[in-house]
Amino acid sequence: MKKADIKFMMNYRVEEMVKYLMEDHNLPMLKAFDKVYNSRTYQLLMNPATGLYFQSPAYVYSYLEEE
Repeated sequence: MKKADIKFMMNYRVEEMVKYLMEDHNLPMLKAFDKVYNSRTYQLLMNPATGLYFQSPAYVYSYLEEE
């Protein structure tokens, strides 16, 4: 798999987690992005070795919700 494909998958999961936070917790977009970017889940997602980017956005979001 190409690096660009992996990056696309990572970014898509970030976008979906932001949407989930906005819907589930009524957060403004900037606060939702801040929460994602400053999370342990984001660090794991951005590390290709974890393979977390292969999981569904909902699954990755469940990690974020556990933090």
